[in-house]
Amino acid sequence: MADRPADRPADRIPEPPLWEQWAAASAELHEGERLQKVMAQRGYGSRRVCEEMIAAGRVTVNGEVAILGRRVAVDNDLVEVDGHLVALRADLVYYLLNKPEGVVTTASDTHGRETVVEMVPREPRVYPVGRLDRDTEGLLLLTNDGALTNRLTHPRYGIEKEYLAQVTGGLVSSSALRTLREGVELEDGVTAPAKVSQPSPGVLRVTIHEGRNRQVRRMCEAIGHPVSRLIRVRIGPIFDRSLKPGEWRELTDAERRALEAAVTTT
Repeated sequence: MADRPADRPADRIPEPPLWEQWAAASAELHEGERLQKVMAQRGYGSRRVCEEMIAAGRVTVNGEVAILGRRVAVDNDLVEVDGHLVALRADLVYYLLNKPEGVVTTASDTHGRETVVEMVPREPRVYPVGRLDRDTEGLLLLTNDGALTNRLTHPRYGIEKEYLAQVTGGLVSSSALRTLREGVELEDGVTAPAKVSQPSPGVLRVTIHEGRNRQVRRMCEAIGHPVSRLIRVRIGPIFDRSLKPGEWRELTDAERRALEAAVTTT
């Protein structure tokens, strides 16, 4: 029997009907909630707008470009829009606290001291993002969003923290300021370059992106100007000059989105 020409229709595998293709694609989708629904609930626009973002290839799930109809497990999947992390769970909360002096940054304390967790609502349970030592005042984030917490505290992302430090010894010399800016030799190594200014004699504005224990205090002590008072005034894009010591509030959607953008994968 003679061979058929390779290009004859009888030798081609027919393409499945469109409805069968959609059924096969749907069978491969994960269980969970529709991606566009979750995105809409988290403030990215209407479902139609979110569908357009997905169709344009702007949304990834666990590092893979999402397709329309994709479902996500809000407790486990990692979703990003234009590289920005999306908080999926609807029960996530984000508190900004102005921590007073004397309060410890922990979920519980064996010595009976007041903790930052006791200063915000008890439910849902939240945890502090990073630490402020007991004597340091200022802004602290608390949340139950583990994914965002991990990124905010990971050295890879280098989130800036800005402090106002009142130091002893009066005016800090230009050479000492330069040392702070270029790196200070501490027992655990040289610090990364910092942004430092002196708004008034003995008052320093210090911005760092490392998370070493009591870092600003140790840096200032190393140049001969120990800290007498230390206040954190900014965490990445988040600041609030009107929040009084001991007061807290929830982050706005815009602030939460700004934090997510600050930990964009690079």
